[in-house]
Amino acid sequence: MKTPALPPRSLRELRHLTPARVGLGRAGASLPTSALLEFTLDHARARDAVHAGFDISAIASGLDALGLQTLQVCSRAQSRKDYLRRPDLGRKLDDASWESLGSGRRGRCDLAIVIGDGLSPSAVNAHAVGLVWRLIAALAPGGIELGPVVVASGARVALGDEIGALLGARMVAMLIGERPGLSAPHSLGAYLTFAPRTGCTDAMRNCVSNIHSAGLSYDEAAFKIAWLVREGLARGVTGVMLKDESGVQATTSLPGGPQPG
Repeated sequence: MKTPALPPRSLRELRHLTPARVGLGRAGASLPTSALLEFTLDHARARDAVHAGFDISAIASGLDALGLQTLQVCSRAQSRKDYLRRPDLGRKLDDASWESLGSGRRGRCDLAIVIGDGLSPSAVNAHAVGLVWRLIAALAPGGIELGPVVVASGARVALGDEIGALLGARMVAMLIGERPGLSAPHSLGAYLTFAPRTGCTDAMRNCVSNIHSAGLSYDEAAFKIAWLVREGLARGVTGVMLKDESGVQATTSLPGGPQPG
């Protein structure tokens, strides 16, 4: 017996499955007023996220409540305008920060966590402490030795390489605000680099992105990051040489999931 075909879904139904702008309709040759106003509002939210203040004191207080040692550093970008116009300045520590990290007597550690404002300070203000809390719990069973948590202002992703090298870290995890999108202005990303040093390329990093209220939850992101940290340290690589297979582990660990033979 032939199975009857399912009725096609309307664009209105599809809009409930994605934050993407689909099926907006039209008014003559233009968008409807409501769609235009929503676009304008989301664009303003994205701009606000880029220029939001970085609440260093609140982040430091939150980390202190978790019992973590924190250090504060700055890049060579002296203002937000410099940061946006000169990406290279956000990849290097200023002289005072370099001397502060370089002069401290610290032993080597497995992982250094760096929290940077990036292109969405509001994402870091909202999510960084919560993610670190879950990440520490996810890393605990592996006995991974953590260094101090560094809070970096005016930071680009590559700033973590210099910080990790100065701290003697085998790996660095840079938690940073991602470039705001029209549907996700407050998204956090995590970039992992084994053997951090100045000159590392993006091909040497793993990224866990879209950490926000409508994306990856803190628990999901912490699980992925912890898996990549453990495997990266064990294999001595990150980036294109380390594929994220954390989903396989999660599936096999679920009740009723496939079990090893």
